[in-house]
Amino acid sequence: MLKRFIKKLVSGAKERFNKSDVHWLKSLSSHPNLFHLNRNSVSLAFGIGIFCAFIPLPIQTIATVFLSLAIGANLPLALTVIWISNPFTIPPMFFLTYKLGSILLNSTIEDFNVELNWQWFSNLGSDILFPLFLGSFLCGILFGLLGYFIVLMLWRWQIISDWEIRRAERKKKKVNRI
Repeated sequence: MLKRFIKKLVSGAKERFNKSDVHWLKSLSSHPNLFHLNRNSVSLAFGIGIFCAFIPLPIQTIATVFLSLAIGANLPLALTVIWISNPFTIPPMFFLTYKLGSILLNSTIEDFNVELNWQWFSNLGSDILFPLFLGSFLCGILFGLLGYFIVLMLWRWQIISDWEIRRAERKKKKVNRI
């Protein structure tokens, strides 16, 4: 069931890469796991996608592509998963990661207002960005690993339940023959 849903989600991506006029994209389609749905590539895609969703910079897509290429995860699925950080979820995600980073650094949680002057920007790095990056990195690692292992377990559970259904059907056919 999960595999059928994912197949519908990423169908045709390999053909779109093969038809591309950009030559380096054509070579991507020959990578065995980039467009193949198996337990390893799908679980890696979820882990990478969730990790990159917590990057508080507008490089999530680029980071996802490079990590998927380096590790061999399903590329279309990883690109889909990073959308858990969308305009509706980004404010609470990054506020909570900022709070986590502030707690870990034993710094006070700043109540800030945006002011467009040099002083505000220079204080932004030490007061806000460092705790935000630390919290985002830790949450990305934690939830990425959690997503990876949950997908691995769900995939294994689905395979075992399919085997049990087939075994029951074979028993039923065997009893009906006798």
